[in-house]
Amino acid sequence: MLILGLLLVAAGAAVIVAAVFTAEVTGGHIEIIGIEVGAIALFVLGVASAVAILWGFSIGKFGARRSLRQRKENQRLEELSHKLDRVEAERRKHPDDDKHEHL
Repeated sequence: MLILGLLLVAAGAAVIVAAVFTAEVTGGHIEIIGIEVGAIALFVLGVASAVAILWGFSIGKFGARRSLRQRKENQRLEELSHKLDRVEAERRKHPDDDKHEHL
């Protein structure tokens, strides 16, 4: 998710940068990266780029939160696993004590 978000941000930024630095106005038409586009197409490109950047940030934020939550959960499970291993090792050291506790 985080990578998808970063890709969307990069794509949106690339379109905006390309439009700003390679745009040439000839008559009533605009040429971007050698492609002739009209005013409406240029507007749509701008809106699509902005939407891609916003979606990229939100998807990236969601992915980062999810990753952090999973990391914390894995750490907690690891701690519990180590505690369980220690308890089992103690029980193996003193097998007679375990029988008397349940009676």
